[in-house]
Amino acid sequence: MRKLLPLALLFLIASCSSGKVDTIVHHAVIYTVDSSFTVAEAMAVKDGKIVAVGKNDDIQKKYTATENIDAQGAAVYPGFIDAHAHFVGYGSSLFQVDLFGTATWEEAVARVKDFAAKHPDLLWIEGRGWDQNKWPGKNYPTNEALNTAFPDKPVVLKRIDGHASIANQKAMDLAGISAGQSVVGGSIETKNGKLTGVLIDNADDKVYAQIPDPTKEVYIQWLQAAQKNCFEQGLTTITDCGIGWKDVDAIDRLQKNGKLDMRLFVMLSDNEENLNRYLKSGPYKTDKLFVKGIKVYADGALGSRGACLLHPYNDKPGWSGFLLRNKSHYDSLAQVLANSDLQMCTHAIGDSANREMLNIYNKYLKGKNDKRWRIEHAQIVNANDFNLFGSASIVPSVQPTHATSDMYWAEERLGKERLNGGYAYKQLLQQNGWIPLGTDFPVEDISPFKTFLAAVARVDAKGFPAGGFQFENALSREETIRGMTIWAARAGFLEKEVGSLEAGKKADFILLDKDLMKVAVADILNTKVKATYLGGKKVF
Repeated sequence: MRKLLPLALLFLIASCSSGKVDTIVHHAVIYTVDSSFTVAEAMAVKDGKIVAVGKNDDIQKKYTATENIDAQGAAVYPGFIDAHAHFVGYGSSLFQVDLFGTATWEEAVARVKDFAAKHPDLLWIEGRGWDQNKWPGKNYPTNEALNTAFPDKPVVLKRIDGHASIANQKAMDLAGISAGQSVVGGSIETKNGKLTGVLIDNADDKVYAQIPDPTKEVYIQWLQAAQKNCFEQGLTTITDCGIGWKDVDAIDRLQKNGKLDMRLFVMLSDNEENLNRYLKSGPYKTDKLFVKGIKVYADGALGSRGACLLHPYNDKPGWSGFLLRNKSHYDSLAQVLANSDLQMCTHAIGDSANREMLNIYNKYLKGKNDKRWRIEHAQIVNANDFNLFGSASIVPSVQPTHATSDMYWAEERLGKERLNGGYAYKQLLQQNGWIPLGTDFPVEDISPFKTFLAAVARVDAKGFPAGGFQFENALSREETIRGMTIWAARAGFLEKEVGSLEAGKKADFILLDKDLMKVAVADILNTKVKATYLGGKKVF
């Protein structure tokens, strides 16, 4: 026995040391978002990953930690995942003229003047966020006031949806834009034969091509500012929809050098440079970066009447919008991507654009599959086309706040009957049994709590409308949480790493001051993030 005792002691010591972890979160209400939507009390984290999840007594008896977090009954959720956003674009917009919420064109111009006065050294003035649908008359503006205020400095201002811009004459001169020019997938607006400055969809490409690239220092400022705001909102993984290979390389360097922590799933913009680079090499993956998607653009936006519809707009007879490329482009691209490991992810708003892309997807996917090709927005779908999602396992990637932003004028564009197939998230969920949710920031507000409110209550931040907008398409609270976590992860092939709080997964989690599964609807937007952890590291 005397000889066995030291061995027993060694075993005991080994057992104790194996229970040493970095962090224990205890006395919490932990929504694991596993397959059973299990609720736990405590969680142990080591080396950036979750070791165990369970009851307070079990976790605290089995493990000892360097850091013990007493959640004091707070709700803990997996870090939120935005399934559709524009991380780089959002970072850039934080350093431009903020035109969100302007009540008139005159107010927008005044903001531009104020911004220019504060930044006299800028070679170009850029802005974003104007929306003529919120102005008296709901008409597009003209650029006379910009021309008068800035005769020698180029100005270009992006509409809220990113699918139209207004540029002053100086900017259009630099881009070589003149009245009478035609653009495939775009429209150069004129009035009495004179340029108005409004450029829809592809028509503004030439203007933005003239803007110099940011310096390395400015670029880092953009991304770090975007990251800070994301972490404050409890967002730990972002799907960046439509960037270039140069952005990918820059992000990869910043992450590896410790200057950027945000996890990113990247969709590359559909262009020759990106395709040539990644079709040969295939997806690229690191601990915090996954490049796998190809972002394709079928049509424009409903707000700027660039969405491609089966029948003319109710408020613009004879006009049905347009596809941004020839149909043959989408077909040939789908054929190429079907034989690759890259994921096809297509922006489609109008019912005609959705039908075109769904038919092409079905042609090459040939039934049920796990390629997870996506339709981004899936905003207006004809009643006869919903089944095309399920028949080829096509993922509808939607943004609930689009419904509550567009509801004020969508019926004017579409008419009541056609609107029934709009923002139909419940119907889309039923196709495959899961649906990823995003915000589309900076098109919409970055807040995932607004996503939650719009999904479960179908109301906006003002609580409008009473009873909810087309409430039959509301999602349950559990479905919404899944859409903001594990389903968003699954849409980017990341469900084995993030999206739920389970042993072996990355310790991306958040503590909230209110429980989204229980909080009153009227109090959802008052919910605050108490702390955000990424890989077990506190980042907010």
